[in-house]
Amino acid sequence: MIRFLQTPGPTKKIILGGLLLVVCVMMVITLVPGGMFGDYFGRDLSTAGVVAKVGSEDISLQQVAQRARMIGKQQFRGNVPPTLMPFLMQRAADSMITLGALAYEADRMGLGVSDSELADYLHQGQFGQLFFPDGKFIGQDQYENFVQGQWGLSVVQFEKELKDQIAQQKLLSTVSAAATVSDKEIQEQVKKDGTKVKFEYAVLTLDDVKKQVKVTDVELKAFYDQNKQQYQNSIPEKRKVRYILVDTAKVSASLPVTQADLQAYYNQHQDEFRIPETVTVRHILIKTPTPGADGKVDPKGVEAAKAKADDIQKQLKAGGDFAELAKKYSDDPGSAQNGGLLPPITRGRTVPEFEQAAFNTPKGQTTDIIRTSYGFHIIRVEDKQNARVKPLDEVKAQIEPAIRQQKGAALAQSSANSVENAARTAGLDKAAADKGLLVFTTDLVAQNEPLPGIGVSQELSNSIFAAKKGDAPAMTQTPQGYAIYQVTEIQAPQTPTFEQIKTQVEDQFKAQRAQMLLAQKTQELSDRAHAEHDLKKAAKELGATVKTSDLVNGTAQVPDIGAMSGAANVAFGMEVGQISGPLQGGATSGFVLAVLEKQEPTPEEAKVAWDRAKESLLEQKRQALEGLYVQNLREKLEKEGKIKINKTEMERMSRMGEGS
Repeated sequence: MIRFLQTPGPTKKIILGGLLLVVCVMMVITLVPGGMFGDYFGRDLSTAGVVAKVGSEDISLQQVAQRARMIGKQQFRGNVPPTLMPFLMQRAADSMITLGALAYEADRMGLGVSDSELADYLHQGQFGQLFFPDGKFIGQDQYENFVQGQWGLSVVQFEKELKDQIAQQKLLSTVSAAATVSDKEIQEQVKKDGTKVKFEYAVLTLDDVKKQVKVTDVELKAFYDQNKQQYQNSIPEKRKVRYILVDTAKVSASLPVTQADLQAYYNQHQDEFRIPETVTVRHILIKTPTPGADGKVDPKGVEAAKAKADDIQKQLKAGGDFAELAKKYSDDPGSAQNGGLLPPITRGRTVPEFEQAAFNTPKGQTTDIIRTSYGFHIIRVEDKQNARVKPLDEVKAQIEPAIRQQKGAALAQSSANSVENAARTAGLDKAAADKGLLVFTTDLVAQNEPLPGIGVSQELSNSIFAAKKGDAPAMTQTPQGYAIYQVTEIQAPQTPTFEQIKTQVEDQFKAQRAQMLLAQKTQELSDRAHAEHDLKKAAKELGATVKTSDLVNGTAQVPDIGAMSGAANVAFGMEVGQISGPLQGGATSGFVLAVLEKQEPTPEEAKVAWDRAKESLLEQKRQALEGLYVQNLREKLEKEGKIKINKTEMERMSRMGEGS
């Protein structure tokens, strides 16, 4: 495949970038009513390790786990809570089955993607910037490392998935091409989007209503008894533990680093200290025209660019200042404002013609006019640095901490093992005393609470809560190093008495009662305003605050109400002077509004908004068509036996954690 990557072909106009293809297809999946799992995870496939089979392609448990971790890495920045892994596994499996169904159908319809199409695609857009900066391939090793690091895939997997995604988008584009909208629909959308309203509104807040809620101990006790189930075992299990800490940093600090250590590390990591040959240049770029629809470049445009470059060259030879001329004439916006100055360049990072001229021209000299695929360049060499390896003395301060850390980690682990063995034989106190260490003793602590000398350590906390009272001392890692711990007391989960959580019960009771009272008062506010034909008067009687909005459209935000796309959207369908019914501003307020002014879009505004409204409606219909198509395709392939689900593996997967 990589031989194609190094040879650009004719550009194929695929609709979306490769990274967006996944998002597009996943959007389609979410459009299917009720999700996919309920209807499709029914038929059994009795192959261990295979979650599903789509056509002739197996979807393995390993592949699903890999995709789930990738989703987790993107959403949780690599720190995926183990309890969420079953959910992520299900989500990953569902998307992979749907994508597999689309790939199967695309292949059946002859919409496959060739190596040359993929190679051409990878030269474009985001991938082109990543893999072919300045038109030059970054190299096989960097390519593989980037794909592995970014997506957790091998190059073979990555290229196969990308081919599948391009084919799937071809298929979905064929489906969505049938979407149409009528002029009447567009006209209604333009009117809806362009209408503006101004209104006054009376607001009742939950906090204000809550202050009016009075409660007795009898009511609270009754509320507690009615809801006792939700408080069952709400005081979590707690444990007392004793432990010895072996701190890696403290162990490392006392270790010597010898000259022999430094030399050995330097010899083993010498490639890290290599500085490649670099050249620092200023340049002036005069761009040439891009190819037209026929693939040809306008020769007159090229001649004009060359003439402009010639004129600049004459000014330079006459003593013109290179930096000032670059600011004035260069078509490279990234460097022109800096007088044409580019960051230091290494070999292989720019187009060949530019590289050759830059590296072959002596420091302080200016090149003749150089032609590249971008246009005409004039280059001035500002500085040059030969390739070299930094000597040991220059990097000593950099590598000494790394050596000390390596030695300290090894010694800390060895010391912790020794302490654990001693603690198992003679107890924690004797083991700590022999090593000059402290024994920490906690109060009763819940899981994942901070621990003395450690703070929060999930690994240690998990180990403590997996142990039994009286188990022999055991060792586990902590953020600081190692802990040798022993559980001394276990307090089972408890249901709190009414007295223990009276304050919490009171808050819950008041919140519940306030929500009911808010709804009642908002209804009363609306009823009075309608009866009296006066919102302000009704608001004054009930202690509601009256405010006036600006002239707003459907995308606006209004204080105390929130987005106009929410409950306040009713205002756009009301007439001037009309009073609304009771409305809810999220969970924290209720309001009633009266329209003061209404402004529909002018013919000129409607004309400007027409194309935007048309495209918005078309996109909605495209997504609906694609969603329906995906749903029907999965149903069809399921009935035909082209999609088979392994119920055993699905059930196993639903119980998996990160470590499974």
